[in-house]
Amino acid sequence: MTRPVIGVTTSNRSGWRVFPLVAFNIWLAGGRAVRWGAGRDAEIAEVDGVIIGGGDDISPDLYGGKLVASARLDPDRDDLEKCLIDKALSHGTPVLGICRGSQMLNVVLGGTLHQDAYGVYRGSRFIRTILPRKTVLIEPNTRLARLSGTQPMRVNALHTQAVDHLGDDLRVAALDEGGMIQAIERVVDPFAIGVQWHPEHLFYARRQRALFRALVVAASARREHAAQIPAVRQDTRKD
Repeated sequence: MTRPVIGVTTSNRSGWRVFPLVAFNIWLAGGRAVRWGAGRDAEIAEVDGVIIGGGDDISPDLYGGKLVASARLDPDRDDLEKCLIDKALSHGTPVLGICRGSQMLNVVLGGTLHQDAYGVYRGSRFIRTILPRKTVLIEPNTRLARLSGTQPMRVNALHTQAVDHLGDDLRVAALDEGGMIQAIERVVDPFAIGVQWHPEHLFYARRQRALFRALVVAASARREHAAQIPAVRQDTRKD
């Protein structure tokens, strides 16, 4: 069987250096990546799964918030990714959201964001690095816990926004030590999970590779018209 095809959204500004890393992780997990971005062709019907990647802040217009002066926006990408997530969920296509992508997943499902997350969560360390220097605490009895275990996880951090109110059918999967939401996951098919960090930079860590593996497994299940969440659960039992 051919590898599941995963559409990956990237920034037109920095995607040239980020996409190869994401594509490498997808290949390790058994899939094949195609790059999407504003102004590029992006058809849900042509892929088996979707990754909404990291990048600029999300416009508060999408969730009824007020713009802060420090925000850096990409409205064309906002429009593209909102449309893609809507179509993915309605077509039963699994989604992995990375940083901005996790936030966009939440917004599309009716949730809101903290634009100045570290101003709200004073106990959260403000770290901007691709190195694993931030600690996140994984919630027990979640899909993320099944994928990566429940031990505290060291991750990287590049974000200033974070999830506030959860969207429909989502639950919290991880928090940082200050209580800021660091991962969310959908509780019904299609499979969807969002993480606030950048696992593509941490490909040497088994717990990070497990996120890409779960997406590819869910994408394979979709190809076969099978339930995705049980397929991911079954795959984790093989480890």
